[in-house]
Amino acid sequence: MCTAITYRTKDFYFGRNLDLEYHYREAVTVTPRNYPFVFRDGTTLSRHYAMIGMATVKEGYPLYYEATNEKGLSLAGLHFPKNATYYPYDEGKDNVAPFELIPWLLGTCVGVEDALVKLGNLNLWSVPFSKELPLSPLHFLLADKDRCVAIEPLSTGLKIHENSVGILTNEPPFDFHLYNLAGYLNLTSKPAKNRFSDTLPLTPYSLGMGSIGLPGDPSSASRFVRAAFTKLNSVSGESERESVSQFFHILTSVEQIRGATEVDEGEYEYTLYSSCCNADRGVYYYTTYDNRHITAVDMHKEDLEGRDVIAIPVVY
Repeated sequence: MCTAITYRTKDFYFGRNLDLEYHYREAVTVTPRNYPFVFRDGTTLSRHYAMIGMATVKEGYPLYYEATNEKGLSLAGLHFPKNATYYPYDEGKDNVAPFELIPWLLGTCVGVEDALVKLGNLNLWSVPFSKELPLSPLHFLLADKDRCVAIEPLSTGLKIHENSVGILTNEPPFDFHLYNLAGYLNLTSKPAKNRFSDTLPLTPYSLGMGSIGLPGDPSSASRFVRAAFTKLNSVSGESERESVSQFFHILTSVEQIRGATEVDEGEYEYTLYSSCCNADRGVYYYTTYDNRHITAVDMHKEDLEGRDVIAIPVVY
């Protein structure tokens, strides 16, 4: 399970918690403009926008979990096991394997508007990277500084949701999460008021009682509500330090603690890493479960005209 969020102060920020029970040897990965993306439909994207994000590099190919391109467009894939549906090859469509979607969109699109045009002819093709790496069931959060959408491959076809909340978690589908927020419309960050009865002189005995009922469990529905409430009530200064710090505090409100969510006997899902990319500047920040120090990688300090993927080991 995972949580992805967007955030804006002076600059635009995009990032996520990656919650799993194991590592895939991920690395902060910069793909320069001249790395040739060879797609499974036989086409090659020889020159494209540079991008930075977290990825596992296999056979020289960056399998991105999330990334941001040099124009400020960001895309993340999140676990969507019950509803994700990939499709057979379609002669009249752009057939793109799910693991290719991030480079396919970020390589050529300046913003969400550009990406939506491409998505109009997309067929998420059910082709795995390899026998050892089968397809992951995913849905996606796509955002720039002006717009955010959720992309969900369903049995009824590809669904694009406007996402004014700027949050994505996991199952159920996005429209449920948006509808479910109405169950919490009485929550407030302001001091609580007595709405219980006019005949009882009830007064708050603590700060924070306006948000009693905010769910605290690690389920995806609860994390969506908690992340949305925390983000939408967040107050931050506009400096880079304040903005990045606040972004990680929002992610901390929905992080997974090792031992709290058992996946299998003796195996527990936890937040392997949290990321925050300043999409305007191309600076990727991250923390890990055991290393709370914020590490930064600036894509513009790498050779963006190169042909080789640059994988920078994660500091655990």
